[in-house]
Amino acid sequence: MNSFSLGYEIMKQRISAGRMLVIWPLLAMFILFSTWGLSDPKVNLPSEIMIDSAYDVMFTSTAIIVFAATMGAVLISFDGISRDRLSGVLEIKLSQPIPRSIYARSLLIGHWLAIFIPVIALNILSLFVLYYRMDEFPSIEEIFIYNLGTALLLLWWTTLQLLASSVAKDIGSSIAIGLGAWMLFTLLWLVLTTVVAGLSGVGVENLESEEYVGISGIVDLFSPNGVYNHLLEMPLDDTERVPPLFTCVAAIAWSIIPLQLLIRRMERLHP
Repeated sequence: MNSFSLGYEIMKQRISAGRMLVIWPLLAMFILFSTWGLSDPKVNLPSEIMIDSAYDVMFTSTAIIVFAATMGAVLISFDGISRDRLSGVLEIKLSQPIPRSIYARSLLIGHWLAIFIPVIALNILSLFVLYYRMDEFPSIEEIFIYNLGTALLLLWWTTLQLLASSVAKDIGSSIAIGLGAWMLFTLLWLVLTTVVAGLSGVGVENLESEEYVGISGIVDLFSPNGVYNHLLEMPLDDTERVPPLFTCVAAIAWSIIPLQLLIRRMERLHP
């Protein structure tokens, strides 16, 4: 059995789990409602946020994706390894005649698909909301970049949470580590960026200054959410904070390094 077939079986188990009864409505509310509200021509937004096209709505709604979808990835994956480890099932699974590297990749594929399928389905529905409200669709290139970026973001967070689940001794520790990482990258990253800017001699009284924007662009390369924003900024004009090459290298690094850490962890794991 290869990684994809085993991952598909894991996905079917996860996507039918009881927690999806909570995740589906929350994702629908956040993604569809934000698209509906931001596409309203009468919506009151801060002056620095301009909504001139369908993709502008999609890009502005990325804050919702970062908040809701990444949390969904954490909730789906937090017990992906620790639950089986506590119950003794993991020892049986790891004793099967299948390389642990394949099992690690199948875990990632299965849990990633369980969150990606709901999100991509709601993203497709949001396109029709955009057409209904604004009478236009984003371009094919914009749709591709948006969904590719979202797929990678969910992949990175699923990998991080599975890695946390493999390290934790129990389910509580697993979700605590995952939520801690989520809070760091989602809620506290701006604070860290401000500290780095201050230590670099850049004034933090004006967060729109060219120097601060440059520092924040570089710091964001070390955050999955930040790289996601960099990817989605590519189709926009005059929003390039770092060269596209830096963004691509960071996206590749976030796709490879955590996965390799997960594989090495699974190969050395003693249930």
